[in-house]
Amino acid sequence: MQVLYFAWVRQKVGVGQEEVSPPPEVADVAGLMRWLSGRSPGHAAAFANARQVRAAVNQEFCPPDHPVRPGDEVAFFPPVTGG
Repeated sequence: MQVLYFAWVRQKVGVGQEEVSPPPEVADVAGLMRWLSGRSPGHAAAFANARQVRAAVNQEFCPPDHPVRPGDEVAFFPPVTGG
């Protein structure tokens, strides 16, 4: 699974992307966020308030209960504002 990080999420995690192999019990975006939080203090800081992080799976915005599977591309970023 390819995981991409953008904006302040990237700054906290310390990398822009990484290849991960979460355990089978990680079935959705929320579960992936919880699992990623345990990878490092930076990950924990990035996902400390999950409501402040948005996700896209395979370039489609999605809610926390959206399923994730091996081979997916999952991106995490702050809420987008426009003007």
